[in-house]
Amino acid sequence: MRKFFLSVIISFCLLNLAAQSGNKKAFTLVIHGGAGTILKSTMTPEKEKAYNQGLEAALQAGYKVLNNGGKALDAVEASIKVLEDNPLFNAGKGSVFTNDGRNEMDAAIMDGSNLKAGAVAGVTTVKNPITAARAVMEKTEHVMLTGAGADKFAKQAGCIIVNPSYFFTEPRWKALQKAKLEDSLNTIKKNGLLKQPGNHDYKYGTVGAVAVDVYGNLAAATSTGGMTNKKFGRVGDAPIIGAGTYADNNTCAVSCTGWGEYFIRLIMAKSIADRVEFAHMNLTDAANEMVMKKLPALGGDGGLIAVDKQGNVAMPFCTEGMYRGYIKSTGEKVIKIYKE
Repeated sequence: MRKFFLSVIISFCLLNLAAQSGNKKAFTLVIHGGAGTILKSTMTPEKEKAYNQGLEAALQAGYKVLNNGGKALDAVEASIKVLEDNPLFNAGKGSVFTNDGRNEMDAAIMDGSNLKAGAVAGVTTVKNPITAARAVMEKTEHVMLTGAGADKFAKQAGCIIVNPSYFFTEPRWKALQKAKLEDSLNTIKKNGLLKQPGNHDYKYGTVGAVAVDVYGNLAAATSTGGMTNKKFGRVGDAPIIGAGTYADNNTCAVSCTGWGEYFIRLIMAKSIADRVEFAHMNLTDAANEMVMKKLPALGGDGGLIAVDKQGNVAMPFCTEGMYRGYIKSTGEKVIKIYKE
């Protein structure tokens, strides 16, 4: 009789575990590495492979978190840190140079479960700006810190601090010299101020990640080195909540990349969330309307990634290419660079 009851208990436990396994909730992670004039005709096989490997590494970092039952917030930070450490992408180690030869980085992160957010702008000594942004969210009552104050706070908060020389890369330095030369040849004066160069490619390069975890919580994160040859302490859309970064469990999580000034004017990320919530649009239609219609109509271009609570993914862009990819709990994985 004792053996009978023992076998019944074991069977019940096995059935319960099987049921739990069958009911395991899904998760989705989406990343981007910037949008712009990205053409297969100008990409060497070696460089294409390097970009694909970089995107793969970022996806795997976030996937590991989510697959182990971790939070969306931890997953997007993990993915962003991998991209920030990769000199191929314009964030962290691969950040572009300002007009005066500095690397000034911006980043933002948002928790869709409570609408808490943190951001930094113009930091110069923080190895991983996304971690500083999260520290602002979790360790202060503020949303955004800028410049020297943000660097000082990041150090006090325990972020890894490096010498600014850490961010130097030869390709980014050469890009600055080229941009400055073109700028000097095409300078337009208006009201005594210099406009930014007209070459759109100097405006692109951002990394981002959005995710929904097994608990149904959403998160978004974005990090960038900004615009090559930027002047006057320019800040783009990436660290501005609602413009380049947004997450709300009721709607979606969004991270943008492109010509930041236009994303700010359109309040791009929040506008997509509002279309989902108030116009009852699906995620794809909402994202396409903003990126493929509203953005170019205003004169800008770029792209974004987005995910909703059901794990639906949107990755629209109106440039020649966008480094992008996603991975799901089912094992489905996609990594792309060029237009379809």
